[in-house]
Amino acid sequence: MSASSTNGEGVGARVPRKEDARHLHGRGQFVGDLAMPGMQDVAFLRSPVAHASIVSRSKPAGSDGAIFFHDDLTGTLPIITRSSIPGYKVSDYPVLARERVRFVGEPVAMCVAANRAAAEDLTETIDVQYDELPAIVSSDAGRAAGATLLHPQWGDNLFLETSFDSGLDQAVADAPVKVELDISTARQTMHPLEGKGVVAHWDHRAGQLVVHTSTQVPHLIRAGLAECLGLPQALVRIIAPDVGGGFGYKCLLQPEEVVVAWLALTYKTPFRWIEDRREHLVAGANARQHQYRIKAYADRQGRLLGMDAEVAVDVGAYSVWPFTACLEAAQAGGNLPGPYHLTAYRVKTYSVATNKPPFAPYRGVARPGVCFAMEQVIDAIAKAVGREAWEVRAENLVPGSAMPYTNITNKHYDSGDYPAALLSAKEMIGLDAFRAGARRDARGRYLGIGFASYTEQSAHGTKVFAAWGLPFVPGYDQAFVKLTPDGALEVRSGIHTIGQGLETTLAQVACEVTGVPLSTIKVTLGDTATTPFSTGAYASRGIVMAGGAVARAGEVVAERIKAIAAHLLQVTPDAVTFRDGRIYAGNASLSYADVGRAWYFRPEQLPDNVDRAGLEATEGYKPEVDSGLFSYASHAVRVAVDPDTGLVEILDYVIVEDCGRMVNPMIVEGQTYGGAAQGVGTALFEESPYDANGQPLASTLIDYLLPGPVELPKFRIAHRETLSPYTKFGIKGVGEGGAIAPPAAIINAINDALAPLNAEVRDAPASPKRVLAAIEAARSRADALAGADA
Repeated sequence: MSASSTNGEGVGARVPRKEDARHLHGRGQFVGDLAMPGMQDVAFLRSPVAHASIVSRSKPAGSDGAIFFHDDLTGTLPIITRSSIPGYKVSDYPVLARERVRFVGEPVAMCVAANRAAAEDLTETIDVQYDELPAIVSSDAGRAAGATLLHPQWGDNLFLETSFDSGLDQAVADAPVKVELDISTARQTMHPLEGKGVVAHWDHRAGQLVVHTSTQVPHLIRAGLAECLGLPQALVRIIAPDVGGGFGYKCLLQPEEVVVAWLALTYKTPFRWIEDRREHLVAGANARQHQYRIKAYADRQGRLLGMDAEVAVDVGAYSVWPFTACLEAAQAGGNLPGPYHLTAYRVKTYSVATNKPPFAPYRGVARPGVCFAMEQVIDAIAKAVGREAWEVRAENLVPGSAMPYTNITNKHYDSGDYPAALLSAKEMIGLDAFRAGARRDARGRYLGIGFASYTEQSAHGTKVFAAWGLPFVPGYDQAFVKLTPDGALEVRSGIHTIGQGLETTLAQVACEVTGVPLSTIKVTLGDTATTPFSTGAYASRGIVMAGGAVARAGEVVAERIKAIAAHLLQVTPDAVTFRDGRIYAGNASLSYADVGRAWYFRPEQLPDNVDRAGLEATEGYKPEVDSGLFSYASHAVRVAVDPDTGLVEILDYVIVEDCGRMVNPMIVEGQTYGGAAQGVGTALFEESPYDANGQPLASTLIDYLLPGPVELPKFRIAHRETLSPYTKFGIKGVGEGGAIAPPAAIINAINDALAPLNAEVRDAPASPKRVLAAIEAARSRADALAGADA
């Protein structure tokens, strides 16, 4: 329990999650659980080719009202995502394809029937003729001279090109050590346990379009949907029921959401679309396909002097609403230095349009990629100067300090001790004992240890989003808190829970400031009709922003409770305290129900000057410094690599993290473990490859590999608590952090294991095929050198 907690249930308490009971008993309600009289199901005919002009399309006679093409959707606008960044190019994302298709899986026609099977049967009655065009399937191909243009009006295939230069050339003119690396990360899909889904109907009594959708950002989806349908937002209500994971995929306005809502608006009856797993793998938004070309400069001890980087991100065919196609590359360029002290830096980034599904702000966005790239740079420098990689890493980290730190890209870092976290990870993984032992085990496998350190910019604020030029900019998150007549507490927030435990942690915050017992606090999220405005759940912002807003509103209500209780107890308000679920003044006490009853039902017991605002309040919150909060951690991993099969086994995995005050340490650990499991997938398994024609090669879970219990280690975690000076309770975000470091730490460990063979893996995931290719390349180099010497 934290030092500030007033009871055993508030901020810092390790309490069970309130939402788990309904989920463990199968009583959750997801979009797919909704049933309404007369509801019809929707299926989509999707493009079988990556790039083509649509020559013709036809549907059988008598199918009006059952089969729809783009021109049938009267009054519907394409999804258009604008940015204020100079040079950004706008793409119209049609909700059903018009003259051209730009990726395999793009919706071309919508079919409606009494059930999903019948709707899918209708897709087979449609005839569409395509004139296939050359496909762009990589960022290099998209930037090549004479490349086919996805959006001909642009003149090239770049959504955006950015650059930053602090004056690199002079700083590194005499650098004695230079390393050059080409690094890439694979395209991934998000794979929430629950895919996307939407149920829409017209509420005749309210005169509203009601859309139940699996989303992280209900208030933003209302804005985007209203824009595409040409409706005032007051006529649109978004309800996000239970959501089975988001990972950024459910931050986006989906074409399927728009067209299903259009059906309900047009026909005034309920319609439903539920994404299946193949749709997700083929047509769902993707992420993380990066290419890094890096030159790093250092002194003879391995101290970084400067870095020159080119980052190209394959962002797919269209810009997504509201985050654009350019967030990933912009974050990659800005976050590449990570927690390392760097005085000279030059970077160019390219957001390249290709014939693949659009990009989404995946969990951690660009940070797993930049951490992977930067940590390989540190290891390469260590190798060049002949020192232990851990030592070089520690000496280059931002020095430990109680004061904030600003790095070369002008990002504001919270106070913390980055080297101390790395030292703890080193000791926990047992590096010294490992180095003194054998480099191979009894099975002939090579052994290695790898490290990675990162910073996670969380709760990005107004200044950050304004600088990114996004079509929305978050300001104050708002929350509503109300004491009910029977002494319970209602909390409402416009953010939403997607598995991160916000129903529990927001209740803990409310408990902390009001003293109301946790069991009597009800948290309501995700309904635009009943919750105050929030831009939603993304970028590890939930407990910082919504938690701060709940605390502010709770504090207002708490003062009003004290004022009423003071009158009833005949003391001054400053004599009133909250303890053990009751309200005290000395030895006398009241229940919260006593206060609620007096305000709502027995006002004659109250003074004439009682606060007329009552026992409820809506308040807003954002941190004092709104450029984002920075959590950090170091990961250490020990692996065994089989040189004959290329298989990698994780033997031990250590995480030392610091997210400031932990509202609920158990939830922090769950978030960290889950993120690390996802990071193992990025490091070793997950990849969405495409052939030269833009055809996806992983359209089922036979081909797209996810780590399971057998592949995951028992993560060991240690906490540090360096409080942020800018937030309520000193909280920093934590949700995405666990996913950032594993690709870097694991592949650094693989390269450490393969060091006796002079083999290196530079691309993620480190599949058996890539590991074996690295070993074979090292053997070929050795043979070539031997031949030259002979």
